[in-house]
Amino acid sequence: MDYAERLTVPLRWWVQGTMLVASLWLAVLAATPEVVAWSVTAVALALLVALLGTYGSPKVSVDGRTLRAGRAHIGLEHVGAATALDADGVRRQAGVDADARAYLLLRPYLKRGVRVDITDPADPTPYWLISCRRPDALVSALEATRTR
Repeated sequence: MDYAERLTVPLRWWVQGTMLVASLWLAVLAATPEVVAWSVTAVALALLVALLGTYGSPKVSVDGRTLRAGRAHIGLEHVGAATALDADGVRRQAGVDADARAYLLLRPYLKRGVRVDITDPADPTPYWLISCRRPDALVSALEATRTR
């Protein structure tokens, strides 16, 4: 594996979600019997874990033959230029300069990312825009596999 990263949600989201569930518990406890409050809280906590766990589960990876971003994958022979983008670059590529056909794997808590051009003539997707914590490392991994 040349590069691998899971796009997990930040700790701050877990803390805020937990405080939300605690507030829900307190509100329900004031209006219902204790067993109902604990039951509702358990369901809310399970829902929170499922939502944040699922939202933070996409993985970005480059191995010897494939680029994977979330559920999507493409052979490296169809990958063109890769460009590391700062926060403003990602914002522009996802907004003003966006192509509606592009594949996007963006997370709001990750400001930087990578634009990967797709060279496969049969693929209507012109590029992938991928959020990541280490865009330079992802670009390096893609370039290293291209030179092999």
